[in-house]
Amino acid sequence: MNNISVRKASLSDAASICEISSHDLGYECDLALVKAKISMLNDERECVFVAEFEGVVAGYIHVEKYDVLYYETMANLLGLAVKDEFQKMGIGKALVLASEDWAKSHGIKLMRVNSGMSRSGAHEFNRHLGYDSEKQQIRFMKKL
Repeated sequence: MNNISVRKASLSDAASICEISSHDLGYECDLALVKAKISMLNDERECVFVAEFEGVVAGYIHVEKYDVLYYETMANLLGLAVKDEFQKMGIGKALVLASEDWAKSHGIKLMRVNSGMSRSGAHEFNRHLGYDSEKQQIRFMKKL
């Protein structure tokens, strides 16, 4: 992990984040939208970290404060992705640990992560880092 560095994302990371989201997560990604979202980040509520390996952005993670009325405040892990060629090198783990540190610095003691049913590799990764599967869900969406 000596060649891995994790830092808060900046606007100059938008193209890399968009590329990783498209190629490695399979989501359509609009660079202008990513730039706008990065420029609106509020550190009290959320943070995006990028991991660099030998100067190349190899992955990113988005963590946010998650509140519901019926449970203590949690941190929700969003959009964790590492480029294929950099997987299994400790980059994902470094990103998750940075997110956990961010949560602790905001007084949060519980982490939450959702992972699609088909992402079995991600499930194993999460278990390896000590996350337990709590329940299965189906996500519903509606365009407004």
